[in-house]
Amino acid sequence: MFRLKNRFTANDLPVSILVPAHNEAVTIVDSVNSLLAVDYRNYEIVVIDDGSQDDTAQKLIDAFKLKSMHRYVERVLTCQPEQAIYKNVVQGVAITLVCKENGGKGDALNMGINVCKHPYFISVDADSKLHKDALTEIVRPVLEDDTVVAVGGMVLISQCLHMQNDEQVNYRFPSNLLVGLQALEYNRSFLASRIFLDTFNGNLIISGAFGLFKKTTVMNAGGYNTKTLGEDMDLVLRLHGYCRNNNIKYRMRYQSSAVCLTQAPTTMRDLSGQRRRWHLGLLQSMFSHRRMLMNKKFGLVSFLSYMYYLAYELMAPFFELFGVVTMVLAYFAGMLNFGYMIAFLVLYALYGSIISLTAFSQHIYVQKIHMLPWQMFKAMLLSVMEFGFFRYVLVLVRIMAVFRYGKNKSTWGKIKRV
Repeated sequence: MFRLKNRFTANDLPVSILVPAHNEAVTIVDSVNSLLAVDYRNYEIVVIDDGSQDDTAQKLIDAFKLKSMHRYVERVLTCQPEQAIYKNVVQGVAITLVCKENGGKGDALNMGINVCKHPYFISVDADSKLHKDALTEIVRPVLEDDTVVAVGGMVLISQCLHMQNDEQVNYRFPSNLLVGLQALEYNRSFLASRIFLDTFNGNLIISGAFGLFKKTTVMNAGGYNTKTLGEDMDLVLRLHGYCRNNNIKYRMRYQSSAVCLTQAPTTMRDLSGQRRRWHLGLLQSMFSHRRMLMNKKFGLVSFLSYMYYLAYELMAPFFELFGVVTMVLAYFAGMLNFGYMIAFLVLYALYGSIISLTAFSQHIYVQKIHMLPWQMFKAMLLSVMEFGFFRYVLVLVRIMAVFRYGKNKSTWGKIKRV
């Protein structure tokens, strides 16, 4: 069970970093430069340009002096054909650019898996940056246990972090209110349920922004689903199913010390589009893998994890809407104790705010982040707004996503990059 750690040290397990990109000319060069700056020895970078209509590919070719090459790509996983391949070695790291016909994010990742050469791959969004020790940290579970087939990292909002020489210096909330609210939301999400679910191998989501996978297991499971908006969750559910159905001993881990920074949407329009895609991806993934529901073969993954995502993530917006409608009807019917209702809602909001603030404080303490007192006070105010108002805005977005299911349900999302 512990064989890999005798063959590799904590920073030379061979890994391939896959970066799917579609119209990412604004951030792609900075993202690849950040990957070159990580403190790790044995890795390659594979960027997959999925039919971009801007100059994403040309930016990379110019910045890293990539040269065109002829290479046969064996399509073990089905994907749209490549149009051109470029390669160069920069700072001792091989960088490969694959230009292909548009097929969506899952299709681009399947191409990356076909092209990459190492036994483990890491998927990273094109607008993401990694902490210097992120690769070292995310491979640790694999070195400790060779049954690990996937590891999820922690994703934080980059606009809140002040960096110097690729290292985190301090934390400060930006003037954009939406970004600050998302920062607290991300901390709660990645430092609450995922840590708990990790205790019994029950995580159903490894964020597409930063996750490590065993290449052969993913290929045997069929790779990424190209017909869903939730390709990251669908892959994890598929891996659970493949390993359980074939009686393969496996683990999927969550490593909170492996940190990735991503850009949060800065406008309500972009945020709504992002959350709409997330909720539709959740719906598609859970419906596609509905056989896991109440299935004793999957143990706690079925009876706890699947039920949690079904009730608390997928159906929660409708439960909350039902509660609001019930209160309104009760008020007009004269059946509502208005004072009690207000007190209950205030206590509920304060309870949620404390949870958000606790998760945020835990992150600040564990990561040893310097934070000014007035920024901590701002975090308190934002936590109240996040749970007392922001979450209800997102509830409406998620409900509308289901009602508008058929509209652009398999396309890349568009978020303005800065």
